[in-house]
Amino acid sequence: MATNTGLPSFTIRAITPAETHNLRHRVLWPHKPMSYVQLDEDDQGHHFGVFLEDAAPLLPPNLQHLEQPQVDSSAMPTEPVSVISMFFAEDANQKKEARFRKFATEPQWQGRGVGSALLRYAIVFAVTEGAEAVWCDARTSALGFYQRFGLDAEGEEFLKGDVPYFKMSRTLP
Repeated sequence: MATNTGLPSFTIRAITPAETHNLRHRVLWPHKPMSYVQLDEDDQGHHFGVFLEDAAPLLPPNLQHLEQPQVDSSAMPTEPVSVISMFFAEDANQKKEARFRKFATEPQWQGRGVGSALLRYAIVFAVTEGAEAVWCDARTSALGFYQRFGLDAEGEEFLKGDVPYFKMSRTLP
């Protein structure tokens, strides 16, 4: 049951690697071939997606007197609107770490809390799986987003293709 958070109702669930590919491609690397977003290690990862249950966000308390718009359920997306993939490995000190990759959210759902909910879910999953740290390669333009989740930039900025990135990491409790 959704609470009145201003977010749409949604479900986060495990998905297959193939269910991540279309969104990864559209959002992250639309000018590259589809194979660019398909990882050799996808079959060893854990993949999660956000699926909308109701496209209309709940109204905040100060606007609840207004009528909420009706949403045509046939127009609801059947594919995830946000995806993330997580991979576990040991670092140089044999400590388990979780790396998340290919985190993508549909542009019209960015800034509306959907991706934040998915990243929180992924971090909790990493903790429950015994990871002592979580990390990713983050686009420089998204540093502020990741910093809100306690990830810090490490080292120097680098390029993937022509896009600037930083490695971001966080020690887990």
